[in-house]
Amino acid sequence: MNKKYIYFASDFHLGVPTYEKSFEREQRIVKWLDSIKADAAEVFLAGDLFDFWFEYKYTAPKGFIRFLGKIAELTDAGIPVHVFTGNHDMWMYGYLPKELGIQLYREPIKRTFSGKSFLIGHGDGLGPGDYKYKFIKKFFASKVCQWLFARLHPNFAFGLANYFSKSSRASTGKKDEVFSGEEKEWLYTYCTEYLQQEHIDYFIFGHRHLPLQLPLKSNKGESMYINLGEWLNYNTYAVFDGTKVELKEFKLS
Repeated sequence: MNKKYIYFASDFHLGVPTYEKSFEREQRIVKWLDSIKADAAEVFLAGDLFDFWFEYKYTAPKGFIRFLGKIAELTDAGIPVHVFTGNHDMWMYGYLPKELGIQLYREPIKRTFSGKSFLIGHGDGLGPGDYKYKFIKKFFASKVCQWLFARLHPNFAFGLANYFSKSSRASTGKKDEVFSGEEKEWLYTYCTEYLQQEHIDYFIFGHRHLPLQLPLKSNKGESMYINLGEWLNYNTYAVFDGTKVELKEFKLS
């Protein structure tokens, strides 16, 4: 019997910066999913799969057919696929779970595999500071905001949302690609504080856009914070082989 692995990836940001670049990235992601299909026990996709997503009652964003079809192929083959909403695609509702058979989460979840404990999520809004973003996230997640946005015609609404989504990334620039030390990594701080209450072997998040694998200080044993990076530049993912988690880069052969 072949050994089975658990895979983690995040921040595909399909839809930007251009159709051509996004389509090229989508093809790369599909090839990665193809490469893991034979030995995947489960797949966790930790948010911002799309640079923007909003579901009207009878309308959803166009595109990404190859990616969505590949996810359906995995779930049809009996491989559980877990998807987390990110800050760019928080407006996922029932369409993708129904059509693709995925399991959808809006908050981090705890899981245990082969005796190892995991905390898995997108990572936005966790840790100290950034109160402005936390307020905005709470507003966007509100039923009132969603109801008001749904009153807009999709042509206008999607255009407006895509404009602000791209503007947000433009203002960030290369900021996300800089590692300034553990003390300035707010997700690292979140993990450290979490360990004071409960031991977790592996914290796995996205959102940060920088591939990171940092040991954490814990009185209850070894622990690790892993950030999955993104697929605009790094093409990184993590894999658990039943013993340890490794951060890897997908390279086309």
